[in-house]
Amino acid sequence: MKQFETELPEQYEALKKQANYTSSWRERLAAVEILSAYKHDKIIDLLINRMQHDSVYKVQIAAYDALAGFGENFEKPVPAKFDIIKGTDKIFLRVKKSLPKDHTVADFAEKLKRMRLDVYDAYEGDKGVEFMSWLEERWAKL
Repeated sequence: MKQFETELPEQYEALKKQANYTSSWRERLAAVEILSAYKHDKIIDLLINRMQHDSVYKVQIAAYDALAGFGENFEKPVPAKFDIIKGTDKIFLRVKKSLPKDHTVADFAEKLKRMRLDVYDAYEGDKGVEFMSWLEERWAKL
């Protein structure tokens, strides 16, 4: 059976903040991966929260895997069927309206990143290599 640290890591507060950082799924994922070596009630609570509430499926699964490794029994998260962030179309429309009529999808992506990094980051994490083609498709429909 795998051995885990049972004390909180020295950098727990920083990792907790990182695990909840809304503007970077990569930062959240990295924190979850580091915390998965520490079987402690506070960390289990934090991992449950990421598993149940993270907008990016990769982070949810990493938290689920860590909890399963601790022997915790949870149902595996399923990928979102619809928008992972509520009101995505309204956000996209607001960004599109803030740009000149002849803007490109690249202009749209840059403006979205500046205006709503949390939304940009969540979908970029969720869609992976398909992100730009997915974004272009959504942009074209607005």
